[in-house]
Amino acid sequence: MEMEETRRLIALSQQGDLQARSKLVEENLPLVHNIARRFVERGAEFEDLVQVGCLGLLKAILDFDLNFDVQFSTYAVPKIMGEIRQHLRSAQPMRVARSLKKLASDALRAQDCLAQSLGRRPTISEIASELNTSPEEVVCALEAVAPVYSLHSTLGSDDDSLALEDVVAVPDSHEHFMLRQALQKLEPEERRLIILRYFAEKSQSQVAEELGTSQAQISRMEARIMRQLRHDL
Repeated sequence: MEMEETRRLIALSQQGDLQARSKLVEENLPLVHNIARRFVERGAEFEDLVQVGCLGLLKAILDFDLNFDVQFSTYAVPKIMGEIRQHLRSAQPMRVARSLKKLASDALRAQDCLAQSLGRRPTISEIASELNTSPEEVVCALEAVAPVYSLHSTLGSDDDSLALEDVVAVPDSHEHFMLRQALQKLEPEERRLIILRYFAEKSQSQVAEELGTSQAQISRMEARIMRQLRHDL
């Protein structure tokens, strides 16, 4: 399906056109099947994985930002994988295939090399081109090996533990105190973004998946928040 037609159907789907939505799901079923096959040996039936993956596909259709200059399939991959990973985590720990681990390792090395040569963080497409593979494959690999954090995870001992979402700074100096005060002025979603980006050290695409939005929106929000923090500090 051509990119223009895909975007047209997405726009209609987001307006409530069920026929357009069904056509998009049908057109992208091979992508869901391909991702589901990667996890078929993880203790779940293939058809169950496909159904869960389709939920991620539907979320991708509804959440896709038409102003975001990226192919829909590249955006949809982490959404589909996220649903499948969450489904498998609820049942049992998930093992990552050796091939995915190798591709992720190669992608991280390529990312570092490209960052040095380009003087900036490379895009997924640039990493994929360097590795002679598709952007979807790179996203799959990086998502598969990404550490899983929960905002409700606790740090420290049982007697002295804190929730991750409450840990914004250690108040051991005036600067830390001022930073914490500035963070407390943010909206809850803005605080989560900063915690995930700078404390949990997640990428913008990972944060976008967790917050249910697009990487472009996360980038704009992060830039706005950082300007606000600099002003407050």
